[in-house]
Amino acid sequence: MLKTFTHASLGLTPIDTIHGNLKGLKSSQLKQLQRLYQQSVPGDRLTTPELAQRIAAISSELNQPVSIYLNRRGKVIRVGVGAPRETQIPPLELPRYGAERLSGIRCLTASPKDHPPNEACLTSMVLQRLDALVTFTLSGSGSTQRGRGSVGYIKNVYLSHLLPQNHPSHAYWQVSEAQSLEAIAQQDFLDLVENLEAEFRRDFTAQRVEAGHDRVILVGLQTEGIGDRRFQDGLTELERLVDTAGGEVLFKMEQKRAKPHPQTLVGSGKVEEIALQVQTLGANLVVFDQDLSPAQGRNIERQLGVKVCDRTEVILDIFAQRAQSQAGKLQVELAQLEYMLPRLVGRGQAMSRLGGGIGTRGPGETKLETERRTIQSRLSRLQKEVDQLQAHRSRMRSQRQRQDVPTFAIVGYTNAGKSTLINALTNAEVYAADQLFATLDPTTRRLTLIDENHETQTILLTDTVGFIHELPPALVDAFRATLEEVTEADALIHVVDLSHPAWRHQLTSVEKILADMPIMPAQALLVFNKLDQVSSEALQDAKLLHPNAVYISASDRLGFETLRQRLAQMLKQL
Repeated sequence: MLKTFTHASLGLTPIDTIHGNLKGLKSSQLKQLQRLYQQSVPGDRLTTPELAQRIAAISSELNQPVSIYLNRRGKVIRVGVGAPRETQIPPLELPRYGAERLSGIRCLTASPKDHPPNEACLTSMVLQRLDALVTFTLSGSGSTQRGRGSVGYIKNVYLSHLLPQNHPSHAYWQVSEAQSLEAIAQQDFLDLVENLEAEFRRDFTAQRVEAGHDRVILVGLQTEGIGDRRFQDGLTELERLVDTAGGEVLFKMEQKRAKPHPQTLVGSGKVEEIALQVQTLGANLVVFDQDLSPAQGRNIERQLGVKVCDRTEVILDIFAQRAQSQAGKLQVELAQLEYMLPRLVGRGQAMSRLGGGIGTRGPGETKLETERRTIQSRLSRLQKEVDQLQAHRSRMRSQRQRQDVPTFAIVGYTNAGKSTLINALTNAEVYAADQLFATLDPTTRRLTLIDENHETQTILLTDTVGFIHELPPALVDAFRATLEEVTEADALIHVVDLSHPAWRHQLTSVEKILADMPIMPAQALLVFNKLDQVSSEALQDAKLLHPNAVYISASDRLGFETLRQRLAQMLKQL
């Protein structure tokens, strides 16, 4: 049973808190542990024989490991009963440091068992990014080492420290052979730390990314019902989403489970593996390919000590960056607040500018309740503005319909080439780039068609926001004013990126989203894009599956004549 011994029971100050397993300990033993906070060592020494003796004596009396943590000034900042794993400093309480630095904290631990530090202790060292871990092992009885004064029950001493990732051994740590206490006590601690951090800086500089970029670890979870190909395609797409959002993927981790873990999605063992990579690579963000519940997100962040987000949050971030018009920004903010509302704990202070003060708080409200009221008030206001936007667009569509100009909505998976197509057909100058969700705001342009009778007719082409598989519900709801451009169109042009390895899955995803919409146009034309990047075999396979589709290259304007003819034929059938 783990509990914390605090100043409440012994009259200690908060800094004298004893951590770990304190069950069955006597008051005199707890006071001995508390007195360790009064100890210190010279700043350039790992330990002193006197401090090592005190830790060993207490560990021997308790017949349990005892661990203490010191800062670089040699001051004891944490005392615990148990091995480093049971007494470690929570990630959120550790100092902020980068991949090129250590935490500035070292651990001295005494163990009644005579063996080198085990993997759990060494993993704890990595998770805390300790300067060093010094392990004293004890003999069964009596003194086995003697130097200046009695050294108590210490038998062997082991020095452990981290290794940079470019180390030839590819190990996370290095453990010394058993040493004498005198040798450890005489070692220059500052020299050791400075040399280690110099190596970490060289390693960090070699893999450094542009300043301002998030350093990201991706985590993919493959559960029952998700095939290998679909899983890998999803992870690749998530990497592109992170890149589009401005992050740099350092490492990808994968796990197979029958179903997600209810507390941490991937289980405690995998969370520990992720934590090791976070500390080793200096990542500041972990992104999961599946949506996290609010509790899962908080649990994982508490264990990793860095920001954690899921696929939906990455997409929301991209939308926030891409929104240009006032309407687009409005819809993005609405989607973000709807996503944030159930995840409010610890995030509400940034919303204080939106409300608060006299008249906004109920009797006895907690901080969380106040935050929730603030965001709900803002949500209601945004909802009204979106409703007004929806009404405005409805009036605009009514005007177009009175002019009897048919509308063709261009739909498709994100980055399929929709904006490039409307630019090539109408010289619209819509922003187009090889990015996911490059454009969010709908753009409508006129296009003149000539049928087989050489008669000219005009249609309106509307470029819409790109789709993605499992489009976040918050986005679907917030962007309903934009998506109505699809439902109110007379016909659809479904653009598919034929060069993408997962084009079949993307096509199916878009069709599923369209099928879920309340009203859909009867006419739809399937257009396969990026013909210039497709092999003849892949093209032949697509034509066998979709013989009635049109095959084009929007960037090279290939197949446009056929496309115009098919659009004119569709127009006659409206």
